[in-house]
Amino acid sequence: MHFAASMFFTDYSMTPQALAAAMEERGFESVWAPEHSHIPLSRKTAFVGGGELPKRYYDAMDPFVSLTAAAMATTKLKVGTGICLVNQRDTIQTAKLVASIDRISEGRFLFGIGNGWNQDEMENHGTDFKQRHKLVRERIEAMKKIWTESKPEYHGELVHFDAMMTWPKPVQKPYPPILVGGAFPYSARRAIRYGDGWIPMQTAAEQTPFAEVIPRFRQMAAEAGRDPESLSIGIWGRSPNYDELSAYVDLGVERVCTSLPSEKEDKIVPILDTWAALIARMNR
Repeated sequence: MHFAASMFFTDYSMTPQALAAAMEERGFESVWAPEHSHIPLSRKTAFVGGGELPKRYYDAMDPFVSLTAAAMATTKLKVGTGICLVNQRDTIQTAKLVASIDRISEGRFLFGIGNGWNQDEMENHGTDFKQRHKLVRERIEAMKKIWTESKPEYHGELVHFDAMMTWPKPVQKPYPPILVGGAFPYSARRAIRYGDGWIPMQTAAEQTPFAEVIPRFRQMAAEAGRDPESLSIGIWGRSPNYDELSAYVDLGVERVCTSLPSEKEDKIVPILDTWAALIARMNR
């Protein structure tokens, strides 16, 4: 099992460089950065976590910038978007960002994606909330062509471009792993359709235990004609509980990620040290 941590990097948090270096020293596999371009003052959709939206959501830095800094401060630690809001980003430019950070990190990038929940935020980007799922699928399909073809073109209902030339291509072949986040069962279906892995999450509305949804996910994959073993599973927002994490090993979970507060070293390093002890115990 791999261990990871995510943080909303802000101007008042630990820097991505410092966090990444500290994590690499302690045996973590990857660091992840969430994304929100902005938070509108209006609210058509409730916060998926329940209650008031934490301040760090308003203040988050761009994940590609933060993760590039993290990659430059380390040699082995992987860097991932957790998650990238694909429906709020230009297809061609995002494909170039992914390929560029994969090049700069020498193949250490993990492309975590999601379809988002904040209708107002999406609409500010010109995204039709009702079509967000189709838009993400088409953008991912188009990006795959950009990453793997010398003269890619794509013609979908929402994404369209004629043959072009664009480089760099990613280091990882055919492209960095596409890991789809979200709640069961909808994100599971998307991961099976166009992803390389699934990041199941629990929300205020969806609390089905992972021990139930993971076997169902694998069954869905097999029924769709995909090898369940080819799709990685990572679980987010976990605490350092040895018994819980051991159970995930038995379920075939590949990665467990903890969510760190947007704080400085004095608050974060002790949390990392607790995890480091658990990582050492799990890897005996």
